Amino acid sequence: MANEIQVKGAPKQMKLAPYEHHTKYHETDQQGVIHHSNYFKWMEDARMDLMEQIGLGYKQMEALQIMSPVQSLSIEYRSAVKFDDTVVVEMQLTAYDGYQMEIAYRIYDKATGEDRAVARSRHCFVNRSGLPISLRRIYPELDTKFFEFK
Repeated sequence: MANEIQVKGAPKQMKLAPYEHHTKYHETDQQGVIHHSNYFKWMEDARMDLMEQIGLGYKQMEALQIMSPVQSLSIEYRSAVKFDDTVVVEMQLTAYDGYQMEIAYRIYDKATGEDRAVARSRHCFVNRSGLPISLRRIYPELDTKFFEFK
């Protein structure tokens, strides 16, 4: 049933596993480095991974008619990523109030640990009609999950 909530159990203070991405040739630009637009795709993949780790994957959210569109994105590039590099995307849920969430990202080279970029994204929660919703009010069980990982 679409309105049933099945949140995977997770201990409080669980450390989130970082997301890893092995860069592809098609992600490069004419200068031989990864095109800047790909960083946002990695952030989205990492965010989906984060949601799975806290027990609320996108399939489940959509079944509950919860959408989480991007409100804002910012990124500061620190050094170039090249083809065949593996980057690690660490995430931290930095803000959550039931209506919105903010995630901070650190993207770094897996082999050297060198920072490649730092970023932030802010997302709100809306229903299928695009109207803002409060997870705290509609799905208090989910609201609790976000506070456990904030």
